[in-house]
Amino acid sequence: MSSPLLDKMLTQYQYPLLDEDTIDAFLAAQDECVLFFTEDPQRFPETNDVVMILPELVKEYGGRFSVGVISQKSQRKLQARYGFREWPTLVFLRQGQFLGSISRVQDWVDYIIRINDLLSSEGRPEPGFDIPIEVENSTRCSA
Repeated sequence: MSSPLLDKMLTQYQYPLLDEDTIDAFLAAQDECVLFFTEDPQRFPETNDVVMILPELVKEYGGRFSVGVISQKSQRKLQARYGFREWPTLVFLRQGQFLGSISRVQDWVDYIIRINDLLSSEGRPEPGFDIPIEVENSTRCSA
């Protein structure tokens, strides 16, 4: 589900709506970018706050990074690719390489500090999710 604010942002700033079929082409065409994972703005109302903040962050950085918004149908599949656990989340990449993510709403100063750190870091492999695996011992001890 979308929100009127999210729809307005997409229209006003012409940010592309991406899914698992279009994301890799988008990433290949960008030097630096941020992916906006919104989930359902009704369930996660902070999404509407980030909708208002994100264009200001783009402006603060002089358009240094482009923005792609992840479509509702692809949110969970692509979430697994980038390994974050909270909504909404901004995922930063350089030349398709993962730099890091920022989840939930932050204070402006915290955004700036974190984005500066991310944009000055080296890319690394996409984190994905760590899934703990338990192996049951097949031998049993008897007393």
